[in-house]
Amino acid sequence: MSPSEDSEKTILEKVEEFVREILRDGVAGHDFEHVERVRELCRKISEREGGDIFVLELAALLHDVGIKEELEHGTPHEEASVRIARQVLMELGVPNEKIEQVVHAIRAHRYRRKEEPKTLEAKILSDADKLDALGAIGVARTFMYGGYLGRTLSDSIRHFYEKLLKLKDIMYTQTAKMIAEKRHNFLLKYLEELKKEISCNDI
Repeated sequence: MSPSEDSEKTILEKVEEFVREILRDGVAGHDFEHVERVRELCRKISEREGGDIFVLELAALLHDVGIKEELEHGTPHEEASVRIARQVLMELGVPNEKIEQVVHAIRAHRYRRKEEPKTLEAKILSDADKLDALGAIGVARTFMYGGYLGRTLSDSIRHFYEKLLKLKDIMYTQTAKMIAEKRHNFLLKYLEELKKEISCNDI
């Protein structure tokens, strides 16, 4: 391992430790387990699509660190996450060029975003975050978060149609599109069965 690789490994370890602490209490559906899955999806997509893996892993680790500010104060969590990420990375001595790539990816990752992802790394993070809202894990996260917010069953089901079923069509990378197709189809089958059970038509 070269000195630069060793330095990046140390920085990633420190950032991971920081994020674990920030999300220690967990916010349903936006906890460190979500962060770990997004990070792993970024790695797997990057293996096929390319991109700066150091930037990607930093962005994946830090993309939701501002979630509590959104829930408690209404600050959009991507903006809070950008502010926190910039400060942490500066303190760790990450080059400014890399910091700007990380914060752009974080700012552009959200479904309802003000900024479009312009870099490959930003597109991969956006895809990875949305993939974690699809498939079986997407079902689990939807009801976890719905319970956290006090949503009714009907409210949570509506979320599938208002957001989750639209995600397949806004993926950027070919790898993510392939994964999204499979997870999207699972959601359709799940919703079909759920409707039958709600109306007691599965007998």
